Amino acid sequence: MPAHLITRRPGADRRSSRGAGRLRAAALGTAFVAVLTPVLSACGGDSAASGGGSSTLKWTSSYFPTHWDPVVGGSGAQFRELALTYASLTRTDESGKAVPDLAESWEYNDKGDEITFHLRSGLKFSDGEPVDAAAVKAAIERAQKQKNSALFGDLTSIKSVDANGLDAVLHLSQVDYQIPQLLGQRVLQIASPKAAKNPEKLDQNPVGAGPFVVTQVIPGTKALLKKNPDYWDAKNIHIDNVELTSAPDASTVVSGLQTGVYNFADLDPSQASAAKKAGLDVFVQPGFNASNLSLNVNKAPFDNDKVVDAVRHAVNRKEFVDKLTFGYGEVTDQPFPKGYEAYDPESENAYPYDPAKSKKLLAEAGYKSGDIKLNLVIPAEDPQAEIVQSQLAKVGIKVTIKIDKNWATPFFAKDLTFSLYGTTGRDSAAQTLTAHFGPNGPLNLSTPYEPDGFEAAIAKVRKTPLDAPDYTQVLRAATRAGLESKALVFTYSQPNLIAKSKSISDLPKNPAHIDWTGVTISGS
Repeated sequence: MPAHLITRRPGADRRSSRGAGRLRAAALGTAFVAVLTPVLSACGGDSAASGGGSSTLKWTSSYFPTHWDPVVGGSGAQFRELALTYASLTRTDESGKAVPDLAESWEYNDKGDEITFHLRSGLKFSDGEPVDAAAVKAAIERAQKQKNSALFGDLTSIKSVDANGLDAVLHLSQVDYQIPQLLGQRVLQIASPKAAKNPEKLDQNPVGAGPFVVTQVIPGTKALLKKNPDYWDAKNIHIDNVELTSAPDASTVVSGLQTGVYNFADLDPSQASAAKKAGLDVFVQPGFNASNLSLNVNKAPFDNDKVVDAVRHAVNRKEFVDKLTFGYGEVTDQPFPKGYEAYDPESENAYPYDPAKSKKLLAEAGYKSGDIKLNLVIPAEDPQAEIVQSQLAKVGIKVTIKIDKNWATPFFAKDLTFSLYGTTGRDSAAQTLTAHFGPNGPLNLSTPYEPDGFEAAIAKVRKTPLDAPDYTQVLRAATRAGLESKALVFTYSQPNLIAKSKSISDLPKNPAHIDWTGVTISGS
């Protein structure tokens, strides 16, 4: 799935150099603990594994990878965990700029429809296979063609790839200056092509060229990793071992951090205050998160524009922020947080909260109070759904919340009428827009519907170099065109929250990414 459904909070659904400096993100149960404690406490308290004073990161994550094949699992929020073991062509720095990773440089041809990535020499995957252009070609083609790929929709601009030693030449189907921004840790984590010949095995036995090597996976529960001495930047990786576990209930994470069961955890906003009181560092990581109501305009009642507009005016975004984010979120009516370069100020608050107007529109559409009955289909209990149910009830729309753990199948088949979604975004703003508003966008529940003017606007973005003086203006115009869509009603955004022991040094504030470069664990 090309993004991640958010329950409780977003961010828990990429990079001539990846963004060309263009992100400008504004700062932007208990029993489980008991089981893990005897296993992990042997690692020496807060910082060390059992032997030799080596440093150990003990990370508990709400997004423990379901899939370790990056083609299958790399596009949702799990890409941060997968980045422990996989590297990419590019990576993101603190400004959101695409900078070298496996590729040390790249350049476009004069026309802008071909880009060549030059890989570092002498690199190899953890199975000993060479990291070369053939591996890049194999990774792209697999992401485009593998039946269960979550990434094929992100790679539509790539027509073919030539592999010439360490030079991967990407031939594009259109002029697209977004490619370096796109092909990083989010969309193209590169696996060993030898290992990827058996995708089912790779899915639980990852083989990459990242900073760490997986030594054991207990599916859905725990993974053990060790530092990769062959990683291209190994000299700046100061963590020797990683114990990645699936997080227990949010309310037990702080106590686990206090007792040393963990020293690093993604944090629910409801626990941020307790974490600070416990003396933990709460790291606010800027990101691209945004939540929305997804409507299918191909199905009644949303095939009536007045019903869509009625829903838009019935949504009180501030209630989502007040009840769900504990002071860390903000309203947004776009697929980005405010302050992000693609956020269009001209489109802000185009449909203000106005329940009286909502009722009037429903009446004009021929509906009396109680006539419209909707099933809101979601995969698990979610307080967002209850807020939506309450707000729509106030204008006479009855919502029944339906929980379907297999929700993803009908959602991505575009068979649902009404659902919720939360995205972690892409590093390429153009790709985020296309995913939401494009005719084949994975997050467009109304496929093949597309707002008028969007196709031309997004094509202009791709044709505009990221360092062009008018890039921001062109990008915001595409956002404005996309927001004419009747298929999405955005509600709120919030950054990712992480709690850590003070023994772990500060992390780079790379938007949406967790970067272990230069991070140390004291007391080892």
